[in-house]
Amino acid sequence: MKITLAQIAHARSGDKGDAANCGVIAYKEEWYPIIRDVLTTERVQEYFKGVCLGAVERYEMPNLWAVNFVLNNILGGGGTVSLKLDAQGKTVASAMLMMEIEVPDTLNLSR
Repeated sequence: MKITLAQIAHARSGDKGDAANCGVIAYKEEWYPIIRDVLTTERVQEYFKGVCLGAVERYEMPNLWAVNFVLNNILGGGGTVSLKLDAQGKTVASAMLMMEIEVPDTLNLSR
C-alpha cells in the first residue's frame, strides 16, 4: 500500500551554508528498516529534482532509527545571500515527509 512518509516518521531540517540538512526519524524501531531502504540518495535526489542542484549525501543512524541527508546547493547560496523564501531550509523536512512510499499491506500503522 502507499502511504506518506509522515505516517511512520518525523523529520527536522535546517541550513548548513548552501546545503540543507534533513534528518528523518522513524516513530518505531520496526519502521526504521523501511525508511532506511526506501530513502536512498537517488530517491531523494529525484524527489527534490529542480530544487536540489547538488549532490545528496546520506548518513545512517540506526541507534536513533534515523537517516540523515545533506542536500547540497539547495538554498540558493545560503541564508544571508539567498532570494529563496526558505533560505534556511526549514521546509525541507515537511516536503520530505509528503513523499509517498510503498509499504507492505500487513504493516501496522498504529503508534
